[in-house]
Amino acid sequence: MAEAARKIIIIGSGCAGLTAALYAARAGLPPLLIEGIAAGGPAGGQLVLTGEVENYPGFPKGILGPDLMQAMREQAARFGSEFFIGDVTRIDLGKRPFVIEGQGIDRFEFRAEALILATGARPRKLGLVGEREPPEGMWGRGVTACATCDGAFFKGEDVAVLGGGDTAMEEATYLSHLCRTVTVIHRREEFRASKILLARARRCANIAWQVPFTVEEILGDSEQLVRGVRLRQVQTGAAQELSCKALFLGIGHEPNSDLLKGQLALDPNDHVLVGHRAGQTAATATSVAGVFAAGDLADSVYRQAVTAAGTGCQAAIDAERFLRR
Repeated sequence: MAEAARKIIIIGSGCAGLTAALYAARAGLPPLLIEGIAAGGPAGGQLVLTGEVENYPGFPKGILGPDLMQAMREQAARFGSEFFIGDVTRIDLGKRPFVIEGQGIDRFEFRAEALILATGARPRKLGLVGEREPPEGMWGRGVTACATCDGAFFKGEDVAVLGGGDTAMEEATYLSHLCRTVTVIHRREEFRASKILLARARRCANIAWQVPFTVEEILGDSEQLVRGVRLRQVQTGAAQELSCKALFLGIGHEPNSDLLKGQLALDPNDHVLVGHRAGQTAATATSVAGVFAAGDLADSVYRQAVTAAGTGCQAAIDAERFLRR
């Protein structure tokens, strides 16, 4: 016999999901929060893969990303939030209660009267063979999207960072303290990064710049470890090789909305539409009544920890009001 439907289920355990759990629990609606273990990233969201967080309010000296997420999790648990570890493989939004199925230690199925989606986003890739998992590619063997996770493996080595935004500048600056040289590869001469982050990276003596260049191929050695990249100059079309032991991707992220396609209204880049863009008045309400979205899943503009937390708060309040009505 299936268990009774939960009042609120939250999918995702980053800033948005944990804040939603905190607010829902304090409103007397302790939620079940499903933490992913594989699809879309680790439990705790992208901040678990982040080093020092300097711009989250309340921490004048900064705080490590994993420490911040652990504190948020403990705070949500204190008020009665329940946590379940597993990957969601199917969501049925056809009728209420909504059905959530997936795989943890065993197969699971939950039902929810209201659903908060906070599944976040995943690193964007170029589509090159070298980005694939072994044995086809070298993902995790020198190709990565997380300097904090993997930078220490390349201490004293030459590495490259791809991208021209804030993520790329943060990655390059972090790696400059570990690696012998860091080469930033960007397809344009102009950078989208904020001025402060770009200036910080430019002050690092061991950061070199290859612009405007694109990465055409990731090169591996006989042990299928990264040995370099083949670049192409955008203006002249000339090709050249850059020797490096790792390529860090800093070219943005894609929302984890695959399970929602055909069920919720999405924008052209597959972010979930909320609020007035979804024909709703509540800020986090989606095109399906009773389903709310928060964090990077719905945010293609700001994508900050503090804004994700803010929309998590909104989603919990919106869900509570929906259930009350």
